[in-house]
Amino acid sequence: MRIIAGTARGRKLSSPAKALGQLIRPTADRAREAIFSVIGTEIKEGQVLDLFAGTGAFGLEALSRGAAGAVFVDQHRAAVELVYGNIQKCGFSDRSVLLNRDLSKSLFFLKQYAPPGGFTLVFIDPPYRTNLWQGVIEQISGLDILNDNVLIIVEDDSSAALPDSPGKFDLSDKRRYGDTGFWLYRRGGNNP
Repeated sequence: MRIIAGTARGRKLSSPAKALGQLIRPTADRAREAIFSVIGTEIKEGQVLDLFAGTGAFGLEALSRGAAGAVFVDQHRAAVELVYGNIQKCGFSDRSVLLNRDLSKSLFFLKQYAPPGGFTLVFIDPPYRTNLWQGVIEQISGLDILNDNVLIIVEDDSSAALPDSPGKFDLSDKRRYGDTGFWLYRRGGNNP
């Protein structure tokens, strides 16, 4: 696993040990590269919220490609330690916030970490087929922490049936890379 493009291009990231494989499932480099091709330059100077961060690869890739800052959140101590090490490897500690919090409970704590203007990119990658993403979208949409033009990306099993319009958001695009599926959502009426 590595950073694909940008200032930290080629930097190898730590992956979970086999024992943690069920707990932490990193997005494959190929799938991450493809989804960042879809996002394009939209990430430049943006603010990223990486939920269920795992290894932090998504948020770190965004920072490498020009995002101004990232907040990483995971409830598992092993994941938080992985993300911390990967942030250090990439040299992004000055633009990163790392939180060890349970995302199945209240997300009100995110208000204190939201940047002025709100998050422009949110990546939600809970354990596959748990539907935890749905409660997260509902909560963050009511917290006033999102930019009006926010892009929310949900990763799940490619055969999962995610809705076209969860809450205040509409499906903008859907991509499938092997067993991995990405659903891209924008606020209603903000699809390009």
